[in-house]
Amino acid sequence: MLPVAPLMIEHRLIERMIKLMAEEVVRIKQDNEPNIEFINTAVDFIKTYADKLHHGKEEDILFRDLAKKKMSAEHKKTMDELIQEHILGRGNVKKLVEARDSYMQGVKPAVKNILENMEILVKFYPKHIEKEDKHFFLPVMDYLNGKEKDDMLKEFNEFDRKFIHAKYNDIVSELEQNK
Repeated sequence: MLPVAPLMIEHRLIERMIKLMAEEVVRIKQDNEPNIEFINTAVDFIKTYADKLHHGKEEDILFRDLAKKKMSAEHKKTMDELIQEHILGRGNVKKLVEARDSYMQGVKPAVKNILENMEILVKFYPKHIEKEDKHFFLPVMDYLNGKEKDDMLKEFNEFDRKFIHAKYNDIVSELEQNK
């Protein structure tokens, strides 16, 4: 199995969440009433699964190892774009959280900001995923030899194994600090 296979499988779950977010955007436009529980779940999913877990493996393992290789200018440019897109995605999630918080404090115009940022994410992720799946992941595997690919898969598995423990350690630490 190529190391990018688990990343591509993760993309399918992200696409499912983005589809649900697109449906929520349509519903909010009809009712002008955001479902805060859904937004909380979507934000947690994107921040935790899509960003920390998925993008974490891309940035901390795949991109790290590729940066050590003599890549073509095109592949280097694409990798730099992907990193910048991750940063932009994080910024939109942050703005969505701020809009949600404003709405929960009674600021009704915040619905517009919730919609804007959800729509940005709904448009962003399919294009981003397509760029990775169809134009980057498979071609860059040629830069790695068999051992490097096997080692990367092992590192991805170790990253996944430790991830849940790190997440809940952070939750408990945050609760302790807020006492």
